[in-house]
Amino acid sequence: MIFGLEFPPIENLVEWPNWFGPEGSWYGFNKIAFISLVAIVVTSVIFLLGRKGSLVPKGAQNLAESAVGFIRDGIVMETMGPSGIKYMPFLVSLFFFILIGNIFEVVPFFHMPANARMAGPAVLALLTWLFYICVGFRHQGPKYIINAVAPAGVPKPLYILVVPIEFLSTFIVRPFSLAVRLFANMLAGHILLVTFSVLCITLFTASLLALVLPFSFFMLVALTGFEVMVAFLQAYIFTILAAVYIGSSLHAEH
Repeated sequence: MIFGLEFPPIENLVEWPNWFGPEGSWYGFNKIAFISLVAIVVTSVIFLLGRKGSLVPKGAQNLAESAVGFIRDGIVMETMGPSGIKYMPFLVSLFFFILIGNIFEVVPFFHMPANARMAGPAVLALLTWLFYICVGFRHQGPKYIINAVAPAGVPKPLYILVVPIEFLSTFIVRPFSLAVRLFANMLAGHILLVTFSVLCITLFTASLLALVLPFSFFMLVALTGFEVMVAFLQAYIFTILAAVYIGSSLHAEH
């Protein structure tokens, strides 16, 4: 309790009761699982409807084509070049799934980004990790591991230091940093919005402290707009890093 204001415990911000299944079970279905399911369904519907070829695209087709163009020109061509076009379905799906899961932070009655729980970002990071390793073996064969940990042009005595550092960076740090970056940013934004929401609600009933209500409400509105930008930005960062990692697996010289 601060200045007579009572804030909910931190565990209430990230733990949600199961709607179906025993409480505490790994297979329980709760709000986070529902948001993730919605993200999958919405992403699928957008691109299934977008397949309808029309001379003048509109509706879902326009959205799908714009999204594909954005990922192709802003991410794939910038990081992998023409050889990365074949991996666009994975990157487009990744971007939309993360974006929709994030945007639920500001959706009424939900107010929770799916990626503010570590499980979601961890699964996405492991999937990306497995994807770029498979791409490496597909394009480079068994030499992929050697090319990844022992880059050409390094003086031989330095391989003693370079090999373990490159191994940790490529196969351990990458998926960990992908997951933590997405999780930490979305959780921090969620905590900020909850804090100012509780503050606004509480100040309505406070007497003297009601003087700061306009300030707290302004901050809540500003942070809501900021979180929309963060939701997009984190989806973009995760996708562009995934593209960079896949691109580094395409050719040994990368």
